[in-house]
Amino acid sequence: MSKTAEFITHLTDGQNYKKDSIILGTGILDGVPVTGAQVKIALKTMNRHGLIAGATGTGKTKTLQVIAEQLALKGVPSVLMDLKGDLSGLAQPGTANDFIKNRSEVIGVDYEPMGLPIELMSISDEKGVRLKATVSEFGPVLIAQILELNDTQQGVISLIFRYCDVNHLPLVDLKDLKRVLQFITNEGKEAIQKEYGQVSSASVNTIMRKIIEMEQQGAERFFGEKSFEVEDFLRTKDGKGVISVIRLTDIQSRPKLFSTFMLSLLSEIYETFPEQGDADQPKLCLFIDEAHLVFSNASNDLLEKIEAIVKLIRSKGVGVYFCTQTPTDVPDSILGQLGLKVQHALRAFTAKDRKAITKTAENYPESPYYNTSEVLTSMGIGEALITALNEKGIPTPLAHTLVRAPITRMDILDEAEIDRVVENSALVYKYNQELDSKSAFEILEKKMNELEEIQKKAEIPGPKATTSRRTTQDESLFEELSKNTMVRQLGRTIFRELTRGILGSFTRKR
Repeated sequence: MSKTAEFITHLTDGQNYKKDSIILGTGILDGVPVTGAQVKIALKTMNRHGLIAGATGTGKTKTLQVIAEQLALKGVPSVLMDLKGDLSGLAQPGTANDFIKNRSEVIGVDYEPMGLPIELMSISDEKGVRLKATVSEFGPVLIAQILELNDTQQGVISLIFRYCDVNHLPLVDLKDLKRVLQFITNEGKEAIQKEYGQVSSASVNTIMRKIIEMEQQGAERFFGEKSFEVEDFLRTKDGKGVISVIRLTDIQSRPKLFSTFMLSLLSEIYETFPEQGDADQPKLCLFIDEAHLVFSNASNDLLEKIEAIVKLIRSKGVGVYFCTQTPTDVPDSILGQLGLKVQHALRAFTAKDRKAITKTAENYPESPYYNTSEVLTSMGIGEALITALNEKGIPTPLAHTLVRAPITRMDILDEAEIDRVVENSALVYKYNQELDSKSAFEILEKKMNELEEIQKKAEIPGPKATTSRRTTQDESLFEELSKNTMVRQLGRTIFRELTRGILGSFTRKR
């Protein structure tokens, strides 16, 4: 048997799937693409997560595009984080040329350009469906993360959320959070101290300044109503999975906002989706571009929580794919959970780079056909080393792969095309409305104003009156608050039935 025939057998025997699969490309042997050596991923293992890595300009984004396309054609929806603005072209068909046709012929697939159903979304001022969440839903862990608080300040935030949870006080937006911070150091100081202990004014003032800084970065656009329901990611159209593209190009300078948003999304999906078990295909795939931003400033405690979610979320039928420059950007504890690894070329300009390449090569199965370290630095654009899990959960043979070309446009949409996508979106009309429900700010302001009026009429000195009447006023306040249901949207579930999950987000009891 020739070396080429042995190579084909080596690859295809490891990918002998009984269930459905997607084709990523064909294997390369001695620098030449081999027809008949297709590299496939079993669809049922796409909830085992993955990594797409490589230096800038090596084709990571196009590989991400190809995987999202093939999932959509199989009826699997996906969510794509678009930090560089490269992915809106999924809505329009690609352009066939001789190079792409020849590439497809070598791989053994037909090239049929087509546009796919997409939904443009944003957490800032980009056009598209506005993704929002209330402060209460975000939870104390992620609020502390986005504000970069120390342990003492995190304790204050946890106290505030506990106080608001117990007393049915909805935290909808940042002005609610600021108002409660003011309350616990002024009007409600004695009640808070009696129940929870003394709260440092210095810590509260620091948190207040950090909230103001976050507001100046545009974070107030994200916190509020109407909050997004993650079930709306699970849509299909004409049998194809809808690709939700979250446009983040205008928050590249605010990585903390992006990374914390990503964690809240993961937490919300995990806490909301029901268990799916071992299915023939995933329910949803989530692609996180520039994944190093999620991990770079995370505390050890937060990393442990992220690892727990990544481990457990696959049982909900959800696959998480991290896209970054080097595998070392992802903590080893999480890297070990990733079933699919797509490694594009790495560049070695320094001794540190060469050490990183050697370490990267050790993450991949050994192959009789490749010196992995050498291949990592010699691959061209659109080539990658790929290994996945087969249907039995066994890693497939490592394959130097010529990746297929996207069937959608490899460029962005123009403004008119973006406008048409947005105009045809039903979700835009569902979510792009400004709401300002009665929440912590309004409730506390109303009650404090009422207290001031009572003090004035009784002509009692302010501080002593506040002390003598606070218990009665607090009881009246809590009676009214207990009649309110929690925001998101308030009619979904009674607030007292809510508990908080791994990252402090709500777990809704069905």
